[in-house]
Amino acid sequence: MKGIILAGGQGTRLYPLTLSVSKQLLPVHDKPMIYYPLSVLMLAGVRDILVISTAHDLDGFRSLLGDGASVGLNLDYAVQDEPRGIADAFRIGADHVGTDDVALILGDNIFHGPGFGEVLQRRVAALEGCVLFGYRVPDPERYGVAEADDAGRIVALEEKPARPRSNLAVTGLYLYDNDVVEIAKGVRPSPRGELEITDVNRAYVERRSATLVDLGRGFTWLDAGTHDALTDAGHYMQMMEQRQGIRVGCIEEIALNMGYIDADSCHRLGQRLAHSDYGQYIMRIASSSFELVTTT
Repeated sequence: MKGIILAGGQGTRLYPLTLSVSKQLLPVHDKPMIYYPLSVLMLAGVRDILVISTAHDLDGFRSLLGDGASVGLNLDYAVQDEPRGIADAFRIGADHVGTDDVALILGDNIFHGPGFGEVLQRRVAALEGCVLFGYRVPDPERYGVAEADDAGRIVALEEKPARPRSNLAVTGLYLYDNDVVEIAKGVRPSPRGELEITDVNRAYVERRSATLVDLGRGFTWLDAGTHDALTDAGHYMQMMEQRQGIRVGCIEEIALNMGYIDADSCHRLGQRLAHSDYGQYIMRIASSSFELVTTT
């Protein structure tokens, strides 16, 4: 499976913060926002990833992430010259996807929950059609909303319905088989001039090959696209670190745990950041892993 992170747009809801920097490069507690969606793809076992952003912002992502080799990834970059909608990612990324399946995640979406990596890997391994991820919200009229049958098959999708038939909001994480590339080519702009991801998803619903995963209680989904949401996300990550001693979205730790890099490589990554608490954390994780291996 290939991966795409859509990190484009102007971030106008976060002005003036985003007048000179991409939203996805803003800090969420101790790391750039893009680390969180990148970590989700890594947990799913996806290592060949395309980052799509504006021409103005791509150099910032390249400076931050490079080619991904340091954490066992292959990263490439592409320009979305204007915000033409989420489905545009499959037109831009068609060559990147090739004949493979693809996971698309929005660059401002943050996911955290128990066993999420295992859930993702099972869904990737058994993928047929498309898989969407639903999260229960108190205000579903603000989101795309999915209705599924008892088997998890999606029977209806509505975009910001006045009277939602469920409270399951469709999150910004999508798994698709390779048909999505051709489906996206056939999507026409909506009245607001964008290629809507809901139209892509409806094509799979019509084929009866769209599945919904209810993320359930105990899970957290954050869309850090407003000032309040960005602040809430930072507070959540700070709380997780202070209370549980874990760092959500630590790509170096995930690379080590997934076997993408070894403990020595991980420790060297921490040493580069040794003056920060984040770098110290990476070195502790690497040292603990090395001690476990040598003891075993």
